[in-house]
Amino acid sequence: MIARFKDLCLDAADPHGLGAFWAATLDAEVVDLGDGDTRVDPRSAGSDAESIWVNRVPEPRAGRTRVHLDLRLAGADPAALLAAGARLVGEPAGVAGWWVLDDPEGNSFCAFPVGAGTQPGPSALVVASADPAAQAAWWARVVGGAVEHGPGNASVVGAAGFPWNRWRFDGVPEPKTVKNRLHWDVDLVAPEPMALIAAGATLLREPLDEAHWWWVLADPEGNEFCAFAPRPTG
Repeated sequence: MIARFKDLCLDAADPHGLGAFWAATLDAEVVDLGDGDTRVDPRSAGSDAESIWVNRVPEPRAGRTRVHLDLRLAGADPAALLAAGARLVGEPAGVAGWWVLDDPEGNSFCAFPVGAGTQPGPSALVVASADPAAQAAWWARVVGGAVEHGPGNASVVGAAGFPWNRWRFDGVPEPKTVKNRLHWDVDLVAPEPMALIAAGATLLREPLDEAHWWWVLADPEGNEFCAFAPRPTG
C-alpha cells in the first residue's frame, strides 16, 4: 500500500452555492473556509474521508462528467434533490433503474431509490475508464483492497480510508480530454510520492509553498489527484 484515500475535491464557479446544494443533498454542514472556498461535512460521517472540499476555479465546466458519486436516496424518487436545485437528465430504465441528475453547475450524478437494508447517501465513487480492469488493479495497488469485476466495469473494495461501498471504474469509449471537475486526494505513507511515480503516476505539480504543501499527480488514464505527505506529529 502506497497511500490512503483522503477525501474529494469539487471544482466550482460558486463554491458557496454549490456547497449549499451538496450539503442539502448529503445532510451535511457547509464550512466556510474564509478564502472563498467551502467544505461539505456530512453530519453522519464515519470519517473525514466523506468530506467534499468545494474549490473555486476560473475555468468554466467543459466536457462530460467522468467522475461522479452514486447516491442512495432516502425516498422513492429524487423530488427533494430537484427542489434543492438539481436538474433531471435521465429517468430510470427498468425495475432496477436510477435517475441521472445534474447539480447546479452541471456535474452529473446518479440517484438510486431507497431499498431494503440501504442507507441514504453515497454508495460508490464512479470513474469513467478506457480500461476498467487495469485502472482498478492500479488503484488497488496504491490504496489496497480487492478488485471485483462486473459487466463492463471493475471495482476496488476495502481500500484504505475509502468510506463508501466501492470505487468503480466504468468502461467508456471516449478518452479523457479535459480536467476532471471532481477529484480525490490521498495521504501518502512515505514523505514523498516517488513510489506512486514509480508505479506509473505522472507528476503534474510540485508543492508550491507551505500553504499548498501537496503534489498534484495523474493516474495512468490521466485522472488528476492530490497526494499529501504525512504531517509531523507532536
